[in-house]
Amino acid sequence: MTTMTASRRPALVSRLPGVGTTIFTRMSALAAECRAINLGQGFPDFDPDPALIDAVSAAMRDGHNQYPPMAGLPMLREVLAEKIANLHGCRYDPAQEITITAGATQAILTALLAIVQPGDEVIVLTPAYDCYAPAVTMAGGVVRHVALGAGFRPDFDAMASSIGPRTRALIVNSPHNPSATVWTPDEMHHLAALLRPTDIVLIADEVYEHMVFDGRSHISASSIPDLAARSMVVSSFGKTFHATGWKVGTVVAPAHLMLEFRKVHQFNVFTVNTPMQAGIAHYLRALPQAYLGLPAFYQARRDRFRAGLSATGLRALPSEGTYFQCVDYRNVSDMAESAFCEWLTRNIGVAAIPVDAFEPAPDPDRRVVRFCFAKREATLDEALERLAKRCI
Repeated sequence: MTTMTASRRPALVSRLPGVGTTIFTRMSALAAECRAINLGQGFPDFDPDPALIDAVSAAMRDGHNQYPPMAGLPMLREVLAEKIANLHGCRYDPAQEITITAGATQAILTALLAIVQPGDEVIVLTPAYDCYAPAVTMAGGVVRHVALGAGFRPDFDAMASSIGPRTRALIVNSPHNPSATVWTPDEMHHLAALLRPTDIVLIADEVYEHMVFDGRSHISASSIPDLAARSMVVSSFGKTFHATGWKVGTVVAPAHLMLEFRKVHQFNVFTVNTPMQAGIAHYLRALPQAYLGLPAFYQARRDRFRAGLSATGLRALPSEGTYFQCVDYRNVSDMAESAFCEWLTRNIGVAAIPVDAFEPAPDPDRRVVRFCFAKREATLDEALERLAKRCI
């Protein structure tokens, strides 16, 4: 047995000195400790379609267990090209313009590593998913936080004033986590006009693309030629097919951008697990419309959750897309958002995520937290029963 000695410890300079454990890990751990219902971290508590699980199992039995091509299985990239062409009218070359990634987070980091040089600036609209800013920093870039406007809508004047000679990229997320807003066609066209005279690369995080409600449409960057020509568009099979633990995502981009993306991709992950890719490809070949039922599927859960919230003192904010519901809790408590989420978990037995965790300088007067309703009906009902007893 080796005994630890008081030998010299290497001195390190942290790449992320201000970063600790993510809010999702902390709140999920607290939920487990308190045996609380976890409506914080965004994952379903139900399984994917059994046909998809069968397709992955069949792929393993059929020998799809070794390295696939670096960019992903050709059949999956071909299926994805057909899907995007049908939905958004943009034809990507499966060979040169589509890459399968180890989830959306890896895709975003890889995109930034591919295009950002030391000192380049990247605009991040806040509140923002928490992987964006650290990824910019790891790429050697400088984060330029720009706050979203009232109702978490884009503030184009603020965006325009933040653009400078070192601006390399802009990250846009719609449908938006955490606010559950969905950018309108006018807003997406306004973005295209704003970026048109620049060399800014758009990183479009569209992982919730199939979760839009009340008859809205998701307007992908791929559907607007001016944006498609400068965009790396990220999506997630894990989100779409209720399999977040599989960590399979996608990025599509024009060939000149994808060339640089793949240079990095091959050295930070090389490729993504083969049987999952083969299973998803066969599933989409057999059921090419499988994702079209997602808006109604999740809207029913959203509506059930919102109806239950009416028996509490929590005021539901608009939820236009994603599987999240933000609430204003000022009628229940004056605690700051992070403190309220801890109190909610420990005392009510329901975990949520504070919106102040998604931004560097949150509004101290705001009182908003985020719930995830991608849960079984019984889970939502039990959470609502607990909330109705104490959050009034």
